[in-house]
Amino acid sequence: MTGLALFAFSSCLVFASVQTANPALQSLPPEPDETARIDEIYDQESRLFLSLYSLSGNGTVDYVTGRTVESHIRSSYGNPVYYLPEYPIFYWWNHTMWNDPLLDGVNGNELVYKEETDFDVSRYKPCVFNGQPC
Repeated sequence: MTGLALFAFSSCLVFASVQTANPALQSLPPEPDETARIDEIYDQESRLFLSLYSLSGNGTVDYVTGRTVESHIRSSYGNPVYYLPEYPIFYWWNHTMWNDPLLDGVNGNELVYKEETDFDVSRYKPCVFNGQPC
């Protein structure tokens, strides 16, 4: 019985020392409200509507969400109107891209799509006109 108790105790220590997830990946903040949004981009190729946020408030993009565009029309003024799902399909934050295939918002069931990646705004807005970004 002592050998079995020792085995059980050592097994508990081994399981307690194993981390199941990276602590930095567990803290994906919820989608910010619109006051933190600094830009919006429609990616026609992937049919994604990207919302760019500055959580730090300094104008630097540090949080991005992407929603699949279900359909779009033009308003009577000629502006595009996009019909989007309530929650994004992906999030980018803290150099990590997250996928949320259930489209149920940030609740802990998001999947890490790619780590150590930066969001490249120049892919969508590569030009500069008279020194000002387009």
